[in-house]
Amino acid sequence: MFGDKKKLLNDSERSLISETVSIDGTVNSSGAIDIAGLIKGPVFSKELVVKETGSVSGSIEADQVEVYGHIDGKISAENVVIGNTGVVKGDIEFSNNLRTENGADIEGYIKKMPSKSKSAGDFLFSKTKDEKKKKNGKPEQVVNKESEALI
Repeated sequence: MFGDKKKLLNDSERSLISETVSIDGTVNSSGAIDIAGLIKGPVFSKELVVKETGSVSGSIEADQVEVYGHIDGKISAENVVIGNTGVVKGDIEFSNNLRTENGADIEGYIKKMPSKSKSAGDFLFSKTKDEKKKKNGKPEQVVNKESEALI
């Protein structure tokens, strides 16, 4: 019915929510979204640009966020740009960079969070000076005294 020419989706493609579109609900994308219309609900995306005519009433979680329109909700991202026409009524959490242009309007708290990079999780398993000595190439088994009493 649709033929043999099936096009695979590419994460590098951008989606547009135009000025005439209003969405009530959650928006998920593994790629980029340009919002010129209205979204009432949370938005999860890799990259998000809220155009001057765009508005989001809900939380935003993305790697990159640019706001030139209106946001009423919390923003959580690695990099955030609030443009000169951008209005944010909510908290902003970022882990890498935050840039605001002259004229940006922010009403909320701004907090830098630890980076979510892969190397951040590696420190949980890194060797320390107090690491237990190994026996026969295996880590020493440690038994909790309280759990031993229950056995």
